[in-house]
Order: sequence, then structure tokens, then C-alpha cells
Amino acid sequence: MAVWWITEAVDIGVTSFLPFILFPLTGVMDAASVAMQYMEQTIFLFIGGFFLAFALEKWNLHKRIAFRILLLTGTSPSRVLLGVMLTAFIISMWISNTATVIMLVSAVSAIITLDHNYSERDHKKIACGLMLALAYSATIGGIGTLVGTPPNMVFAGFVEKMYDGQFTITFTRWFAFAFPFSFLFIISVYFILKKLFIPKHHSTPLHLDYIREELKKAGPVSSEEKWLMAVFFITVILWFTRAGFNFGSFSIKGWTSFLPYGSHIRDSTVAITMSLILFFIPSKNKKGEHLLMWKDVTRLPFRIILLFGSGFALAEGFEKSGLATLLAQQLGVFNQFPAWTLLLVIMIMVTVLSEFASNVASVQLVLPVLAPLAITLNADPLTLMVPATIAASLGYMM
Repeated sequence: MAVWWITEAVDIGVTSFLPFILFPLTGVMDAASVAMQYMEQTIFLFIGGFFLAFALEKWNLHKRIAFRILLLTGTSPSRVLLGVMLTAFIISMWISNTATVIMLVSAVSAIITLDHNYSERDHKKIACGLMLALAYSATIGGIGTLVGTPPNMVFAGFVEKMYDGQFTITFTRWFAFAFPFSFLFIISVYFILKKLFIPKHHSTPLHLDYIREELKKAGPVSSEEKWLMAVFFITVILWFTRAGFNFGSFSIKGWTSFLPYGSHIRDSTVAITMSLILFFIPSKNKKGEHLLMWKDVTRLPFRIILLFGSGFALAEGFEKSGLATLLAQQLGVFNQFPAWTLLLVIMIMVTVLSEFASNVASVQLVLPVLAPLAITLNADPLTLMVPATIAASLGYMM
């Protein structure tokens, strides 16, 4: 599976079927047990997140939000750079990184292709900086939330299986760590790109006429957009408050603690519930339409769902076959290395791997190995697994 994922000898979705075929044949797990891994509850968080994103795209609410942010930051090259980065950063926390870039690339292209009275050399530098800023910021934003990018959800699913549901990576738990990290990261990248690509001697404003024109075309906020904003806002609130907050000396209970079977509810339950509500809210401006229709969600990336499932199956196979125990014994040699050195090596290896393989595949390959490695080091597995998960999203070189 590693060879096929890295070389892309066949599509990554095709590779994802291998555990279902090979595990029963080799006696690792029976077919029913393997099949269960392909519908692990974390996958429904991914599906629900995509449904919400499809609704945002259908009614162009994401564009309205993006263009508003771009106009707020100013018109000087450095301000436009900041606007592009913050816009991509915020949007990609909620919809896929790729979709974010596709949505914004036309606006950024329009900004840089208009005549700005710059020399050709300066114009090219600014154009390059803005395009790189767009690509990098979408990736960095995806790190910030559990639904921002698939590797985060793979990690959350792996952790829940590893601890038999006794410990889970909730939306709030991931956000509390990852958002400050990604925010510091985006600020650092801003200053680097500003230094490399924005000429110091230029303060001539960039023209944002295209963006103003697009907002004018969009007209006033529609009733569909208002409903969508309400549903999206409620979803985020429910994610943040599901498990409550622990401040050491005192804690605030989550809303699930007031329900009879609240412990059975996960972030995926919230995602599916709120996305299904969109199928029932009728459109005011389009007769016979609802905020979300089944035809709108047929673009759901089935191959990524299979990829998720195969990763969970692979992790389960590591455990059932005894390979995890064997690896733990063989990796004992790493005990002699300082922890920070090992961590650095892992992060570099995963980053390089993600240059050639998909981010999800990279995470799926390394997490089952890092768990037994942590056991040999008498360390918390999260110490190795969290940096590896983030490193999988940092393949910027290629």
C-alpha cells in the first residue's frame, strides 16, 4: 500500500481496497471486521463537513465573506498580501484547502493582471508573492480546525481507536492547540513573503475594482445566505461546546452532559445533523429548491472516504496481527536518542514523504508506526503523532 500510494501506480482510491482483499486472505481479520473500518464514525465528520461546504459554495456565501475580508485590509501591496492570506486562512479552516484556492484564484488573478503602474520586475514579484500567499495560507488554515483538512480527521479517528473511545480528540481540543500554532505560522509566513516579494519603495495602491464589481453583482444578502450563516454559526458553537471546558480549578459542562445518552454523541453527529437540516430549509428565491439538494452533494470525494477507511483498516491490522507489538520491540533502539532529535527526524521524514504522497496517505502510513514507537520510549503517543499529523500538511516544496 505504501508503494502504491507514494508512486501512484494506481489511483489512491483503488489502493484503498487492498486491506479488504488481503486481510481476510492472510488471516489478519475477517471481511466483516475490515468492512467496519471503512465506515468509522470520523468519516461522517468528513462527510458532514463537506455537505456544509457544498452549501456555502452553492449560495456563494464563501465568496461574499472572502471578498469582504479582502476589501477590509487595504489596497497597498503589503495590505493586499495580508488580505489574501487572512482570507484564505479563515475560509480554509472550514472548507477544503483546494476549494479555497479555486474560489480565490480568479480574484487574485484579477488584482495582479490589472495595470498598476509598476515596473515589470516589481509587478512579477508582487504577482508571485500573492499567488504563493494564496496557496500557503490555504494549507496553514486547514491545520487550525479538525475539519480543515483530512489528515486532522484521520488523526482524531486513529486516536479514538487507539484508546477504545476512552479519550477523543474533540473539535475544541484540537482547536485549542492547533489554532494558536497556525495563527503564529501565518503571521511568520506573511513577514517572510512580504520581505521577499513586496518592494519596499512601493506604496502605490493595487486596484480592487474586480472584487467591488463582484460584490455589487452579488447584491444584498439573500434569505438563503442568512439561513446558511445561522446554521453554520450554530454548528461551530455546537462543536466548541459539545464536550465542555476544563480550566483546572473549575470546569464547564458540555451540552451533551444534559442528554440521556450524551456520551454517545460525537462531533460527527453534529456535522451530519446540521448538514441534514439544510436539506429541509426551502429556498425563497428558487422555487422547488432547498438550501441543499442531493444533486449538490454528488461531488463528495468517494475516493477520500475509501482512503480514510483503508487507513483505519491498516491501523487495526497492525494491532490484530501483532505487528504493532513487534514494531515496539524493534524500535527500542531509539531509546538512546534525545526526544527532540527523534521528533525532528520524524517531522522531516513525514514532510518529505508528503511531498510525494498525498497528505492523508502520509499520515495513514506513519501513525500506526509512531504509536508503538512512543510505547518503547515511555512517552505519550500524542507527543509524536500530533507533530507528524501537522508535518503531513507542510509539503510546500513541490
